[in-house]
Amino acid sequence: MLTLILMRHAKSSWDNAALRDHDRPLNDRGKRSAAALGTWLRENGHVPDQILSSSSARTRETCSGLELAASATFTGNLYHASEAGMLALIRSEGQGKTLLVIGHNPGMAELAHDLVKSSVDHPRFWDYPTGATLVLRFDVDDCWADVDWQQGVPVDFVIPRELLGG
Repeated sequence: MLTLILMRHAKSSWDNAALRDHDRPLNDRGKRSAAALGTWLRENGHVPDQILSSSSARTRETCSGLELAASATFTGNLYHASEAGMLALIRSEGQGKTLLVIGHNPGMAELAHDLVKSSVDHPRFWDYPTGATLVLRFDVDDCWADVDWQQGVPVDFVIPRELLGG
């Protein structure tokens, strides 16, 4: 049994129009959201063995704000990656029993929608807002290469607004 956690980066700042998209940092709400998501993951036993994250500033800051002990790999292959590209990376680079992937929309939302075996009963699942986090379980023999479309059983889904109280 493998557990995959799919997280869209927390809310980023648009304050500096001169920054390239890749270099945009989190805003204050994004920093609070990342910390709350890390607490939620730990409190619910969704602690990853490994983290694969986009190399962008906002995904790096999201990862750091989670305060998880897992080793993190930052890769440009997840920066605005397609759902197929993300699944290929999960299959080839996934390690351990629980993997957290931090990325961007629209690819992250499309990946989440196409991996679930059954729909997630949450009004924000389909638009996958910043910080949206889905936990899926796959009934495979500890081999990430065996993870495939429409096989993930949804275990949990949360958005930061629920954790921050509004």
